[in-house]
Amino acid sequence: MGRSSTPGEGTRPRASHAGQLGWDDGLYEDGASGAEAAEPGRGDSGDQGGGPEGGPRAARRGGPRGGSRRAGKSRKRRVLRWIAFTLAFLILGTGAAGYLWYEHLNSNLRKGKRSAGNSAAKKTAPNAAGQTPLNLLLIGSDSRNSKENLKLGGSKSSVGGIPLADVQMLLHVSADRKNASVISIPRDTRVDIPACKNPDTGKTYPASNGIINETLRGGPGCTLDTWEKLTGVYIDHWMMVDFAGVVSMADAVGGADVCVKQDVYDVPKPGVPGGSYLKMKAGTHKIQGEDALKWLRTRHAFESDIGRSKAQHMYLNSVLRELKSQNAFTDTGRLMNLAETATKALQVSEEISSVKKLFDLGMQLKNVPLDKMNMLTMPRIADPQDPDAHVLPKPGAADKLWALLRDDQSLDPKDRAKAKKKAATAGPKAGAPASLGITVVNGTGGDGQAPATGRAAEVRDLLKNKGFTEADTTTDPGSARTTEVTYPRSAGAQGRSDALSVAKALSLPTSAVKKTPDGAGLTVTVGADWRTGAEAPKTDDDSDPLEGTESANGAKTDDCMDVYWPYRKP
Repeated sequence: MGRSSTPGEGTRPRASHAGQLGWDDGLYEDGASGAEAAEPGRGDSGDQGGGPEGGPRAARRGGPRGGSRRAGKSRKRRVLRWIAFTLAFLILGTGAAGYLWYEHLNSNLRKGKRSAGNSAAKKTAPNAAGQTPLNLLLIGSDSRNSKENLKLGGSKSSVGGIPLADVQMLLHVSADRKNASVISIPRDTRVDIPACKNPDTGKTYPASNGIINETLRGGPGCTLDTWEKLTGVYIDHWMMVDFAGVVSMADAVGGADVCVKQDVYDVPKPGVPGGSYLKMKAGTHKIQGEDALKWLRTRHAFESDIGRSKAQHMYLNSVLRELKSQNAFTDTGRLMNLAETATKALQVSEEISSVKKLFDLGMQLKNVPLDKMNMLTMPRIADPQDPDAHVLPKPGAADKLWALLRDDQSLDPKDRAKAKKKAATAGPKAGAPASLGITVVNGTGGDGQAPATGRAAEVRDLLKNKGFTEADTTTDPGSARTTEVTYPRSAGAQGRSDALSVAKALSLPTSAVKKTPDGAGLTVTVGADWRTGAEAPKTDDDSDPLEGTESANGAKTDDCMDVYWPYRKP
């Protein structure tokens, strides 16, 4: 007998809605299907007449008060239990898989101590919104202590040796996350290296004056300590990658655009051993994998380590543009792929040694506009001890750069001019000089030298002579690279106005005025820059630290590298 489109007719009626048992046939544990339920005799009455309580419909229900109605309810409860069990299984299974994947990524990460024991810089005070800047040290190791790294460069004789930190960059993201900077220090820079203890070998290295790429002898934490000693900038974390890590990360990103003005082939030359073997036609190319590593390692063809830094900045800016164009900061699939690669490629300081913390770290860059991302190489001069091979930080210019980072100021002079103008026009009138209680602190040992004896009392007397009769000294030690005037956050706009009036009286720049957490009142900390004399050191508050050094802006897409003539491919 054929099926009918009318419910209740034929051998097995078609279900017109879920309540008529057509949607879940076969789910019942007792095997009763809709057709079986419709058989005569299954209800209390065998009458299959067409009356209101009879016929196939009534039989299918088991009659008006039949046991089949209770059985149907029981069956439905079993259906619901089955569905709930299935959903729970899927949810728990998915959650477990996610947890296992998360733990898998965490287990990939290699971690180490943030510092090798001589971290001395102090954190920048929070801004009005309670935000603090982020400083991350990026280290490129030339380690050949693995088959993968040895294959990508170097000789077997280098296996087992202490790696060199040939690439060192500081990523600074402003407290409000509106601008960011990347500062490179050339690998051949001579600096003071603090005493460091290698966490892996336990060997202790005494303080010395040497080349900055040697600092990995005490582990990445020693490199961080050296940067802090040089710059006075508190560095939150470090992140290190080797040759193989660069290749895998470059592949995960999917490539980045770089440009050379002439054909290039970076190979050994007479008297100049080594080379990256970068081979490229003039023009713009998208590189990844081993080609990206060759680009980042090229030094001779770009004339010097300074040229290599410029090429590295070009590549990093291109990577950031690529990631933003891919929506990689919001695309879950892309993030998972990058996370898998990054956790295998990177070694990190222990405070960021989890996937979540690395993810949160990456999100700090999400909203920074590309035109507010500046990269530059440290201003420098030739090292008198070895002028052909080594450099020193340029006095004045490098100090200015470090001060801007410490004070969380933009490297763009236009941004600084706007901030200065806004600060000058805002706020109430400063209190009368004689009404201001000021504490003067001797912080002249901030550069590592012994503090200048009696310096706090000398500056106190200068203030008294200018009408700040309530100025006094304290025996509490201080430390500052540059002289600063601080006021407590709770003092608000009035506190800033008072501090600005003190700075003006001492001929200090407005950048010397800083807000600190509550606890201390209006304070002048005499820094290492003002060890003697009645006049504060002159500074050009609006000078451009990018001037006179290699720099690149994240929004600029037409940068192209000059190739040193011996390496131009004929």
